[in-house]
Amino acid sequence: MKPLTTGNIAIACGLAAAGAALIGTKTNRRGTAVETHIDTARTFNHSSALLALSVLADSAMEHYRGCFDNPAMYTPLVASALSLLAGLHGGRDHEPQRHAVRNSVYVGAALAGIAGTGFHLYNITKRPGRWSWHNLFYAAPIGAPMALLLSGALGAVAERLRDQPAHEPRLLGMPAGRALALLTSAGLVGTLGEVALLHFRGSFQNPVMYAPIVIPPVATALLVHTALARPRPRWFTRFWLRMTTALGVVGVAFHARGVARNQGGWRNWSQNLFNGPPLPAPPSFSALALAGLAAQRLRETER
Repeated sequence: MKPLTTGNIAIACGLAAAGAALIGTKTNRRGTAVETHIDTARTFNHSSALLALSVLADSAMEHYRGCFDNPAMYTPLVASALSLLAGLHGGRDHEPQRHAVRNSVYVGAALAGIAGTGFHLYNITKRPGRWSWHNLFYAAPIGAPMALLLSGALGAVAERLRDQPAHEPRLLGMPAGRALALLTSAGLVGTLGEVALLHFRGSFQNPVMYAPIVIPPVATALLVHTALARPRPRWFTRFWLRMTTALGVVGVAFHARGVARNQGGWRNWSQNLFNGPPLPAPPSFSALALAGLAAQRLRETER
């Protein structure tokens, strides 16, 4: 029998948590139109909160590594922390109307994400070689501020959904379920691009690194089909979105194993957390997959 290591324990915990995530998303409760409407909004609040938590942890680490050289580097910490609090508050709110403070926080987070994307693009273009692979790999990551933008967008959409009538709600001129499914699909595509770039940088040295390149694209395609096709229950789409939810949880376990494999392992955490694979990144898939499940549930009630 192989001795237990920190990496093995992390993977075991991740797999157990993934199973819990699958069980937690198994229920497809058929409530009234009002319940489905509000539950969808609350799920999008929760998804926004999980993305904000990921951004908060990631930006805190990376901007600390950059010694907060630019005072603007504090902005994503404040914006993501507020978005996290707004998401947690919205997740417990059963009221069918927009919350003005939460909505303002979400809009601010989205604007901060747009500004951050501009700063990160500038960081790449000012380096020698500009749009080279080296700069894409090691300059300020483009996907990080986009995750903050997505957190704000999901939360703002949740607030607008609350303002819609319970029966046949609409967003962006289309049925709300369709609009939410397309928005979530776009978020999955953006997250996939960032993950593909970083795993390519890692030369896919572990075959498991292909999982986030293979599973989310299928979930995205199925979700787009859900949005564009005739509304009806789609068990396979739900199953694949649950797999994507679990992927985000298991990814944290594998990233923790990657940290443990560095010299000194977790005993040298203050250095290896920065040198190893980023722990806050994988939950983005879980957040978006949960939003996709909520969008599909709402889509199934539409005509």
